[in-house]
Amino acid sequence: MTAGESRVGTRQLSRFDYLISAAQTALTTIAGTPVGTGRADPAQEFNVDPLSDATKRESARLMRVNHVGEVCAQALYEGQALIAHDGRVRDAMIQAASEEQDHLIWCENRLKELGGRTSLLNPLWYLGAFGMGALAGWAGDRWSLGFLKETEEQVEAHLDSHLDRLPNEDLRSRAVVQQMKDDEREHAQTAKRAGAAELPWPVPNLMRKVARIMTGTARWI
Repeated sequence: MTAGESRVGTRQLSRFDYLISAAQTALTTIAGTPVGTGRADPAQEFNVDPLSDATKRESARLMRVNHVGEVCAQALYEGQALIAHDGRVRDAMIQAASEEQDHLIWCENRLKELGGRTSLLNPLWYLGAFGMGALAGWAGDRWSLGFLKETEEQVEAHLDSHLDRLPNEDLRSRAVVQQMKDDEREHAQTAKRAGAAELPWPVPNLMRKVARIMTGTARWI
């Protein structure tokens, strides 16, 4: 079996199969309904309390940014999985992407409850993140895992800042963000245990700058 192939049942999957799967994921992420793992939405643990219009607007802006982050996560993992050399690394990327779909669903559900909308630029965000993921995968599996680890650590820090900014009375949004943060930490640890390489310092710095542009834009558009 070559590095670009995997086996499901008795059928061997090629990179073309994974490319078709990646295209389907892109359409589902941008314009469809993701499947996820079926985990319960953390927001449902709390009753819907009346929030002021100003609180709803602020929470919706923050949750739109978080939704964009999950759109990018799907694209990153699909790009990395498509190019991965080791089937085990590919499987890790696919599993992480599946769990991130839960986040995508939760964020979209909460946005609807708040009367908000997803970013109008989601196709652009997806395309850019997919390219970054494919580039990381092309660099090699250890570097791809290192990129995954660094991404998840930066996302965890970003979500932590949102917990500081989300209104205290918006318990449902806070529950979603807290669970997302816990999952991102676990994904980073999984990548580290799998042999992630430490990225040279200019790369994380560039990633943070790109993320600031994305989050600043997604807050409004």
